[in-house]
Amino acid sequence: MNNINLEGTEDTPKIILDATNNIFEISGRSLPEDCATFYKPILEWLAAYEPTKKLNFEIKLDYFNTASSKMILDMLTRLEKIKQKGKEVIVTWYYSEDDEDMQEAGEEFSELVEVPFEVKSL
Repeated sequence: MNNINLEGTEDTPKIILDATNNIFEISGRSLPEDCATFYKPILEWLAAYEPTKKLNFEIKLDYFNTASSKMILDMLTRLEKIKQKGKEVIVTWYYSEDDEDMQEAGEEFSELVEVPFEVKSL
């Protein structure tokens, strides 16, 4: 399975899906012009991924728009499906200590999926 390593831009997040080194991270800002097209390969990758060890998915977003929130939920749903197959999955949602909006967003996402979920300040 090929890894995905996208550098972040002003409008798109940095994304690392590295099965070789067991690194799974999305960080930065997410407001791509066409969210569905941007996130399609990420969602397809997660749908095909079969972890061999604990999968710790880290989310370190500074900002995301409404369209991105749907894609984030879709990613979390894919992680939930991996967990339902008996694999160990944990999501860690990081937020800046003074960013209550991102803290609340993480807490809200944690209530929408059946995946162990940690919400932590940086």
